[in-house]
Amino acid sequence: MSDFPTNAAAPAAPGAGAEQTSPAATTPGTSVAGDVVRAVVREVPDKVSLDGLEEKLDARWTAERTFAFDRTATREQVYSIDTPPPTASGSLHVGHVFSYTHTDVVARFQRMRGREVFYPMGWDDNGLPTERRVQNYYGVRVDLSLPYDPDFTPPHEGTEGKTVKAADQVPVSRRNFVELCERLTAQDEKQFEELWRRLGLSVDWAQTYQTIDVNSRATAQKAFLRNLERGEAYQAEAPGLWDVTFQTAVAQAELEARDYPGFFHKVAFHRTGDAAGERVVIETTRPELIPAVVALIAHPDDERYQPLFGTTVTSPLFGVEIPVLAHPAAEPDKGAGIAMCCTFGDLTDVQWWRELQLPTRSVIQRDGRLSRETPEWVAGGPGEALYAESLAGRTTFSARTAVVDALREAGDLVDEPTPTQRKTNFYEKGDKPLEIVTSRQWYIRNGGREMPGRDLKGELLQRGKELDFHPDFMRVRYENWVGGLNGDWLISRQRFFGVAIPLWYPVLESGEVDYAHPIVPSEASLPVDPTSQAPEGYDESQRGQAGGFVGDADVMDTWATSSLSPLIVSGWDRDEDLFSRVYPMDLRPQGQDIIRTWLFSSVVRSHLELDTLPWANAAISGWILDPDRKKMSKSKGNVVTPMGLLETHGSDAVRYWAASARLGTDAAFDEGQMKIGRRLAIKVLNASKFALSFGVDPETGAGEIVLDPARVTAPLDRAMLAGLARVVDQATEAFEAYDHTRALELTETFFWTFCDDYLELVKDRAYGAGVAAAEVSAETESARTALAIALDVMLRLLAPFVPFATEEVWSWWREGSVHRAPWPTSDALRAAAGDADPAQLGAAGNALAALRKIKSEAKVSMKTPILGATLAVPAASVAGVAAALGDVKGAGRVEGELELVETAEGQGDADVQGGIVVVASELGEPPAKQPRA
Repeated sequence: MSDFPTNAAAPAAPGAGAEQTSPAATTPGTSVAGDVVRAVVREVPDKVSLDGLEEKLDARWTAERTFAFDRTATREQVYSIDTPPPTASGSLHVGHVFSYTHTDVVARFQRMRGREVFYPMGWDDNGLPTERRVQNYYGVRVDLSLPYDPDFTPPHEGTEGKTVKAADQVPVSRRNFVELCERLTAQDEKQFEELWRRLGLSVDWAQTYQTIDVNSRATAQKAFLRNLERGEAYQAEAPGLWDVTFQTAVAQAELEARDYPGFFHKVAFHRTGDAAGERVVIETTRPELIPAVVALIAHPDDERYQPLFGTTVTSPLFGVEIPVLAHPAAEPDKGAGIAMCCTFGDLTDVQWWRELQLPTRSVIQRDGRLSRETPEWVAGGPGEALYAESLAGRTTFSARTAVVDALREAGDLVDEPTPTQRKTNFYEKGDKPLEIVTSRQWYIRNGGREMPGRDLKGELLQRGKELDFHPDFMRVRYENWVGGLNGDWLISRQRFFGVAIPLWYPVLESGEVDYAHPIVPSEASLPVDPTSQAPEGYDESQRGQAGGFVGDADVMDTWATSSLSPLIVSGWDRDEDLFSRVYPMDLRPQGQDIIRTWLFSSVVRSHLELDTLPWANAAISGWILDPDRKKMSKSKGNVVTPMGLLETHGSDAVRYWAASARLGTDAAFDEGQMKIGRRLAIKVLNASKFALSFGVDPETGAGEIVLDPARVTAPLDRAMLAGLARVVDQATEAFEAYDHTRALELTETFFWTFCDDYLELVKDRAYGAGVAAAEVSAETESARTALAIALDVMLRLLAPFVPFATEEVWSWWREGSVHRAPWPTSDALRAAAGDADPAQLGAAGNALAALRKIKSEAKVSMKTPILGATLAVPAASVAGVAAALGDVKGAGRVEGELELVETAEGQGDADVQGGIVVVASELGEPPAKQPRA
C-alpha cells in the first residue's frame, strides 16, 4: 500500500488509503505500483501570502463539502464528537477559540486516519445568560399577567454595553419575551458561525442544532417523561437554594462559594425550667433569622453543652421555646461551639432539619424579604409587635439591622458585632447570596439521595471508571463530585426561555390543584407548552377552573437539555439510522469547570436511559489566564474577543497558540506565541514553494513531480527521510494518546530542522544542471524527490494545526483536500531511508553552521568562498558529516579541500554546532556587491 495519497478529487472512503494501479494504467496524478505517485504541479505562485486564505478556503470547503459527514459509514468507520454548544448570549472569547481548536485538531487527525468524522455544532440558546442579555439588549422584563402583543416593538435594539435598570425595563408578556430571546440568539449564532469558520473548524455545518429548537425540546421532554415513568424524576415540596435576583431555584452544581463580608453577633438565648435565668450564648452572622430558629445544636461530645441536651431555651425577643439537641455536624471549635438551627439559613440547617425531624418555620420569601404576615409561632408572643412593625416585608439587610438594635436594647446582644469574612453560596451567575426557600420543585435522581433498591451513586462512580479521561488526572474531579453529592438534581427553574416541564395538573372541584396526579402528554404530541396548550381531553376555557387544569409554569434547567446533547445530535428516538452509526459517541470535549455539571449530567441521562456511557473519551481543556494569571471570564471582565486576533495574526497563527497547550493545562494568553505560529505558517508556504519549484517548467509554470522512493539515493536525503519516519511514528502515537501538543512539538521541530539544515544543505544539489530530465543527475533527482516526499508528509502532519497554509500548498500540486488525504505512515519513508541514521542530518547541519560561523565572525558575506578548511568533529558525528561532505561543501561555499579530523578530548562545545569547530580555514575574496537596479 502506498503511503503517498493520490490526487483523486473525491474524498477517500472511510478507512481508505492511497489507491494503487498497475504501471500500464498510470496517468499523471495517480499512484503507480510500488510506492510511486505522480503529482501534477499546476502553478506555484511567484509571491506567497497568508492573506485571504481563510475566506477563500472556507468557500472551497463549503462548495466541495469537504467536511460533510457520510451517512453510509458504519459505526466502526465513524468517529463522532459531542461538540460543546456554546452559550448564544453575547460574544465568544479567546477561551472558546482555545478549547474548540483542541477539538478540531483531533477531528482533522481522525478524518485523515480514515475515520468518517461526525462533527456537529450546537447553540445553547436557553437559560439565564440569554434572558439576562435580552432584558438588557431590548430593555424589557417579563410580566406574567400581560397578554401577548403581536405588534410589540422593544424600546431598545442594543444598548451599547450600558445596563438598563430593572425599573426602566418595559414589562412584556412571556410569549413576547421568548420571541425576543429567539430573535437575539439567531443574530448571535450567525456571528458565532462566522467566527468558527474563520478559525477553520472542520464542522459539518449541515449538522447543527439549538437547545431550544423543536427536536431538542421534544428530546428533553421525552427523556423527562421516561424518567418520570421509571421513578427517576419526582417532585417534592422541600427547602432549596433560591436566587432572589433571578427568582428561580438553583441546583447544587451551580453553586459558587464566595467571600462575603458580615459580622459575628453574640446573642443570648434563655434557659427554661429550673435553670431559668441562665443564658446560652451563640454566635451568628444572621440574627435576622432568630424568628425562624427551631433548635440550638452542639456536638454530642462537647462537654460544655452535654448538660443542656434534652432541655429547652427561649429565643431572645420572640420568646419561642426550642430544644437543645446534639448532632455530629456541629463544630465545637467554631464560634461558641453551639449554633442556632433556622429554617433555613444554610445547607447545614437543612441537614439538621431533615435528620432531627425539626419543624419548619420559614420567614424568608422568594423575593428575599421576610414574610409580610406575622408567623403564627410569633403571633401572641413578646415579639409580635417587633415583627409586624420592623421586620414584615423587609429585606434581610434591613431586618438584620432592626433585630440587632432590638437585641442591644433588650440586653441580649453580648458585646458589639465584630466584622468577619464568611464563605457564602452564590448562584454562579448571580450577584446576591442565595437564600433557602421551601417550594415545590422537580428532581431527577443522580445518586445524591438514596434510591430504593438501587445504588445509583455506585453505578455512576463505576461509569466514571469506564470513561477515558484526557488527561487522566481529571477523573478525580468527577469522582469527588459524585462522592460528595448530598441531594438529587433539581431541574425545574422559575424562568421563561427554556424547555417547558411537559405536565399539567388537575384542578379539583374544591379549587385545589392536585400535584400528585399530573396529566402527562403522549410522546407523539411533544414538544408541548403547558402554559399555552391545553392537555388532551380539555380545552383552554378550563384552565384554572374547578374540574379543569393548570399547566406547569416552570422550565427545565438548561443543563437538563444540554445533558442530552449526545442524544439530540445522534438522532435518539428520531433517526435510528443515524443513531446506530454514531452512538455511543467517541469524544466529549469540554472545560474542566463543568465536569460537575455537563459531563456528569450527561453520564446520568445516558446511564438512566440507555444503560451506557454517552462517549468513550472525555478531553478536558484547561483555562486561559490573563497576564495576572487569573482565569479569563466574562464575569471578571478580563476576556479578549478573538476576531481581532484572527484578523491581525491569521487563523493558523491563533490555532498554533491554542494547540501549543496540552489538555487539562492552563495556558497564558500570549500574542507572542501567535507570532511564532504565523512565522511557521509563512515558512510552510515559502519552503513548499522552493521544494516544488523543481517540478515547474519555467516556460509553462507547470510540471510533474514523481514521488518514487527508489529515486532517493543520496545518504543525506535518506537520513532526512529516516528522521521524518521517526517523527511520523511518534506524532501518530501522541495523537492517539490525545496529546496533540506533543504531536505539534515533534512535527514543528523536524520542520524547522528541515528548513534550516536540510534545505540549505541540498539547495545546490537540487538545482543541479537544469530542469530537463535528461540533464538531471541521480544526485539531483535524489534531492528533488526527497524534497517532494518530505513535503507531502509534512503537509499532512501539519494539516490539523495550520489547515489554511497546508491546504493552500496542497492545491498547488494535488487534487482534493489535504484534510481528506490519508494520514502518513512511516513504512514508505523507512523503505526509502534504508539503514540511514537520522543523526546524519544533524551532524551535517552542525558542520555547515560551523563554517558559517567563521564567516559571521569575519563579518563577510555568506557567499564568500572558503578556499580550504579543517573541521574538528566528535567521533559520533564523523560518519554523518563524511556521508554528506559534498552537500556541506556546496552549502558552505568550500572551493578547496574540507578535511575532517576527530575532536580531541575536551575540544569543542557540545551545545554549539554539536561540538563541531573549524580549526583551520582560509577565506577567499568576498563576492563583489551587485549594483542596485
